[in-house]
Amino acid sequence: MEVKKIIKKLKRKYPGKTIIENKNDKGFTTEIICEIEPTLNHPKYSIAIAVIDSSTLHYHKKTTEIYKVLRGELTVFKKNKEYKIKRGDELVIKPGEIHSNIGNETWVECISEPGWTVDDYINLETIIKKYTARKD
Repeated sequence: MEVKKIIKKLKRKYPGKTIIENKNDKGFTTEIICEIEPTLNHPKYSIAIAVIDSSTLHYHKKTTEIYKVLRGELTVFKKNKEYKIKRGDELVIKPGEIHSNIGNETWVECISEPGWTVDDYINLETIIKKYTARKD
């Protein structure tokens, strides 16, 4: 992922917005998120642009997410199924649906209802690592 180039584009297109890099355990950026309409401004929803190579296996307790692909193609794994979505396609992810994503610098508009919060994001990969570390 060309992180600097993507961040530069996001800053130009969405000046003054918060940009977050999600990294894997090896320190590589796998997802860049630009908060367009953060939850802080209106708790009932949030809007972000995510540039995705991959995301961790996770679910949300309360949040429904609506993904709309803006550029590229995204493979979404949810409920033991694989969904391939391309530019213009939308996919709804309901609360409790375990999911992860694979793209190639894929730009996705993500609308969250209610607004996305850290407390609502359950990262299963972290839980699995903690559980398996205790067993060793």
